[in-house]
Amino acid sequence: MRVIRTVAELRAWSREARKSGKSVGLVPTMGALHEGHLSLVRAAKAGCDLVAASIFVNPTQFGPNEDFSKYPRTWDADCALLEAEGVDVIFAPAPEEIYRPGAATFVEVAGLSERLDGASRPGHFRGVATVVAKLFIAAEPDRAYFGQKDAAQVAVLRRMVADLDLPVELVVCPIVREPDGLAMSSRNRYLSAEERRQALVLSGALNAVKAVIGAGERRADVLIAAALANFAAEPAIKVDYITLVDWATLVPAELAAPGTLFAVAAWVGTTRLIDNFIVE
Repeated sequence: MRVIRTVAELRAWSREARKSGKSVGLVPTMGALHEGHLSLVRAAKAGCDLVAASIFVNPTQFGPNEDFSKYPRTWDADCALLEAEGVDVIFAPAPEEIYRPGAATFVEVAGLSERLDGASRPGHFRGVATVVAKLFIAAEPDRAYFGQKDAAQVAVLRRMVADLDLPVELVVCPIVREPDGLAMSSRNRYLSAEERRQALVLSGALNAVKAVIGAGERRADVLIAAALANFAAEPAIKVDYITLVDWATLVPAELAAPGTLFAVAAWVGTTRLIDNFIVE
């Protein structure tokens, strides 16, 4: 496994691979890896000849009062996990390699970037779109792999790829959960034991909504009410949003049609968690 620190070296590696007829998969991460990330790596390994994983805690997607400085950084453990999975390259640039001094260009997907997590975290999706665009330009991958847990991010990136005619296929992989149902997240390690217990209300609320849909209900307001009733059992948790949206536009939907996204976000202590499911 090779560690690459510069855009030029990553681009040269990718071009040499594709010149020899090999396909390249990219798994963008901010490190602090868990089984969810590794499921993306395995999908990339299955779908591509060579796989690069990036580890870069992107400063531009954090707000001024968010957790950039304390975001978990576990370089040695991350490298061991990626090597065990057979990753070919780790791209681990310094911030100044990605954002050159005086850089003034950003990528912004208007509209989508202000919805769901974008409404709660102004500027977040501008930072995400910019860094992912730069990773695509650097790695020139055939396919890039993302998790469904970040469904709003996926919608933003799909629109960016379509609007900019970027020659990359986005592959979205299922949410990976702990045995008790909690969606895996690098931020779960912030939770105390009691907060970890409380956090199960997110997946519990989604399961309650699935049951209501299974009984034949489709109206968004009824589904949202079912989720809110579940959250009421954990009054210490502060709900950020509970919504049913069109996954392509993130605009609220009135009925749960196949392919719509039911998503929740909530503060558990000082930790913001998200979860969702796609209506079948």
